[in-house]
Amino acid sequence: MVVECSTDEIAAAVRDYDGVTRKRAIGEIINSLRIVTPNVPVSFGDDAALIQNGDTGLLLAADGIWSRLLDADPYWAGFCAVLVNVHDIAAMGGIPLAVVDIMSVKDAVVCHEVLRGMYEASAKFCVPVVGGHLHPDAEMNVVDVAILGTVNPADAIYSHTAQVGNRVVAAIDLHGRIHPSCAMNWDSATLRTAEEVRAQINVMHTLGERHLVTGGKDISNPGVIGTLGMLLETSRKGAEVCLDDIPRPDLDELGITFEHWVRMYPGMGFICSVPVESVDTVIGLFTGVGMAAADIGVVTDSQKLIIRHGDDESTVFDLKKQGIMGIPMVD
Repeated sequence: MVVECSTDEIAAAVRDYDGVTRKRAIGEIINSLRIVTPNVPVSFGDDAALIQNGDTGLLLAADGIWSRLLDADPYWAGFCAVLVNVHDIAAMGGIPLAVVDIMSVKDAVVCHEVLRGMYEASAKFCVPVVGGHLHPDAEMNVVDVAILGTVNPADAIYSHTAQVGNRVVAAIDLHGRIHPSCAMNWDSATLRTAEEVRAQINVMHTLGERHLVTGGKDISNPGVIGTLGMLLETSRKGAEVCLDDIPRPDLDELGITFEHWVRMYPGMGFICSVPVESVDTVIGLFTGVGMAAADIGVVTDSQKLIIRHGDDESTVFDLKKQGIMGIPMVD
């Protein structure tokens, strides 16, 4: 038994979660900024922009760290600033090259702890911090990081290309802990060796090179269900998901509910749309690097994300009526 509460309760908890609702402002920003150019075939809505540079594809992404996390644990915020950017490049099937940061600080101790976290993540993932900008006399603490990566454009993994009939595969490293400073963060990366985390992020590169998936994203703040909803929104598809099949640790031992787990940022996690014939291979590649992976559902043409548990089912998102990000589509 996965949950004692109903699928309606799970759906509402995901839909109303801050990690999901904070995405709704994205569409308005895009309306103000989007310029279509031939050398940028992919930008808003994917985990990174793909910039054509001759025969090479450059991947460019950026993330700002949630002030709630920065206030709770500056070291972990600095670590995550690098971690989430590395994952954005990995999710596209790319190789992360280097990061730059912009820091605004009002407290020298906070600054030191953020830098310590960034350095340790940078060393662990072998992605150097090569520059940035500092405001040493700011009125608040703010950390933003951008990352550059590379990918063969023919092998890139997008989040807008899921196909009807694909299976939905979720992969999460369950060898971890609830982070002591943030109850909504699952931390596996600090418990793994550098070799282990590098092997884990390299799986997506392998999936891209071998063309084993039609789409993918790293599982981010919206959690596993919310992140799948974002992939479906940009793909203009729906999905039916079996809650029992979602990878999870021993929730009773951790003292958390399933509702809590599916909203957590999992630290090391990816969600992919996979042709039926590739499912076993994809799952095998993830499990081969110590991640739990499972076929959790199917992509449909409904533009609704439906969750099921036993005979109970509920719609989490009706993406025809309201998107998570509200990204204007460009055909």
